[in-house]
Amino acid sequence: MKYSLAIFDFDGTLADSFGFFVSVVNRLAAHHGFRPIDTAHLDKVRGYDIKTLLRQVDLPLWKLPQVGNHYKRLMTESIHTIRLFEGIGPLLRQLADHGVVLAVVSSNSQENVRQVLGPDLSALVRHYECGAALLGKRTHLRRVLLHSGIPAHRAIYIGDETRDREAARAELIDFGAVTWGYATPAALEASGPTCMFESPATIAAALLPDNQSAA
Repeated sequence: MKYSLAIFDFDGTLADSFGFFVSVVNRLAAHHGFRPIDTAHLDKVRGYDIKTLLRQVDLPLWKLPQVGNHYKRLMTESIHTIRLFEGIGPLLRQLADHGVVLAVVSSNSQENVRQVLGPDLSALVRHYECGAALLGKRTHLRRVLLHSGIPAHRAIYIGDETRDREAARAELIDFGAVTWGYATPAALEASGPTCMFESPATIAAALLPDNQSAA
């Protein structure tokens, strides 16, 4: 196998939380004083990278931690409404069964991640690096490499945003972009991912040898 370590983003990659984001973002805007998002034009918003989005809504970097913490508190209150994308459970089990080390690097809290994964899938994940700043995933990726003992060239980070790609590139980790998350496929493709995945099944097909991915 090319990859011994599969690192996953959570929101928009493992968990279908975009609907929740849409439901609370303008509540956060009113509370923290940034411009609301026009939910009638979400496709345009999904095409922005994080820095462009922050400029569009006039949200300064210094406010990001408090907005992010507020968002995580709201999600904790509604965590029972968040579900994994179809096929994620079988994918994680298949990778773990074939010896791929699993990790999660996310801006969300570890408690939220574990709650949505459930006890069985949570137990398959060997390394959690959660609570990352929106623009601070690089450090958390580096920690996963350090704690796992697996070199960067044997790892892949799988996510749904261009900031995930930037963090992976900074640590010399391959990046797999999923097309079902927050960012549009066009925006992800323009960022230059190592590969793009259209379904969880295509991740297994890419990461495992043919005879194993079909198992």
